[in-house]
Amino acid sequence: MEMQIIDYQGQRVLTTAQLAEAYGTYSKVINRNFQRNSERYVHRKHYIALSGEELRSFKWSRQFDDNLKFTSILYLWTEKGAWLHAKSLNTDTAWDAYEMLVDNYYKIENQVKMLSQKEQLEASMRLSLMNSEDVSALKNEVKEIRLMVEEQITLDHGEQRRIQKAVSSKVYEITADKDMRPKLFSELYRDIKDRFGVASYRDIKRKDMLKAVGYIEAWIPKKIS
Repeated sequence: MEMQIIDYQGQRVLTTAQLAEAYGTYSKVINRNFQRNSERYVHRKHYIALSGEELRSFKWSRQFDDNLKFTSILYLWTEKGAWLHAKSLNTDTAWDAYEMLVDNYYKIENQVKMLSQKEQLEASMRLSLMNSEDVSALKNEVKEIRLMVEEQITLDHGEQRRIQKAVSSKVYEITADKDMRPKLFSELYRDIKDRFGVASYRDIKRKDMLKAVGYIEAWIPKKIS
């Protein structure tokens, strides 16, 4: 089985179409399994959802078929995500394909040491020192790299829990009505996603976490406002 190699942010991934082809099924089946078991899939662990500028940059650097060129959200599946899909399909073909992917696709990246963000920064600094006589220019370059890295870092598990606790505290503060709380949870999470332009609260940038907590603490439901 030959397929286009896709590496994204230091890890090897597959598109939904590639995964479906490998498992001998259809993209709609992969999508349906994902929707039915969405609570089991963790963004950045099992899959990466690209949209907006991130998706445009990704498309620009690669060649895809016409269907993917016009998609507004592109799902990229990690090795752990591929395992969940194989488990959902639970066919001999899917399990055989999964073993092949682990041996011949996902693990190939381990043959080359991937640099961490810190190592990339240090390498950039060393290279600049070797080729630049202007130390101030080097400092500006390092600052720009740091800012670029910070712009891409999303909430870790502990920070996600802080958002969840802030949401729970706000909902319980607003009402003691158990029947009303689920609606408020949905409305608040929806407003958070709209406010920070993300597909899930987990995708909020780390630099915006305190802003998100402040937004939650000041939030007022539409019916009350």
